[in-house]
Amino acid sequence: MRSLWSGQLRFLGLIPMPHSLFISDLHLSADQPRAMAEFRHFVTAIAPHADALYILGDLFEYWAGDDDLSDPFHAEVVAALSGLAHHQTLVYLQRGNRDLLMGQHLAAACQATLLDDPTLVDLYGTPTLLTHGDMLCTDDIEYQRYRKMVHDEEFQRLFLSKPLDERKDYIAGLRLRSMVEKESKDSAIMDVNEEAVEAMLREFQYPRMIHGHTHRPSRHEHLVDGHRCIRWVLADWSEEGSALRVDAMGCNMILFSPGSVDGPALPKTGLF
Repeated sequence: MRSLWSGQLRFLGLIPMPHSLFISDLHLSADQPRAMAEFRHFVTAIAPHADALYILGDLFEYWAGDDDLSDPFHAEVVAALSGLAHHQTLVYLQRGNRDLLMGQHLAAACQATLLDDPTLVDLYGTPTLLTHGDMLCTDDIEYQRYRKMVHDEEFQRLFLSKPLDERKDYIAGLRLRSMVEKESKDSAIMDVNEEAVEAMLREFQYPRMIHGHTHRPSRHEHLVDGHRCIRWVLADWSEEGSALRVDAMGCNMILFSPGSVDGPALPKTGLF
């Protein structure tokens, strides 16, 4: 009888369906207080109701290494994420291009699990492929060359052996250079390559895909070898906070604008 009533109440919306949340590209930093305010609201009012929170890269504007955990701003973010354990909300971290140096010490402090990129998971019966998304931007040859260099284990070992302040200065220079280069790049090459997407879907046996990185939130359909595959692109938090909510019925986006940081999240279903 209890299960019958539970099912009826869930149908009426009085009991939330089991669900997971996906976010990426928050680019949190001390000089972006609006995004941090939205993050605080998200982890205290929205994420505690989820089975799991998946962060698919670029949680931070940059991450110079796990020895920067003592920074007060970083400590606040870590404390907020680790607090989700009290609500039995699992936290998963995937490295992005801005925070590719996230390591096990950070994950442990957040009480989170680090995910490889890509990672295939089962979400309420649907195989789902998770990736930050930058490896799919194969038209940007210069970026892919850079990506290969910074993902090299020996490069990372040597870089992390340098003093923290030196690493931060180096990253600041890279960020400035990246901003200048983006102004002259064709925006099309900074999006995913369709053939790269389809190759990855084929490799993992035609799952649903969720990724971030491109800051071009949308829902795409791909027909790969006769299989219909759905690809969801997460939004960045440059203008408002957002998350993809996934349950047994499918996916929908929740948005919370700067004006609603102290209020409830605003649900929006279907396309972005």
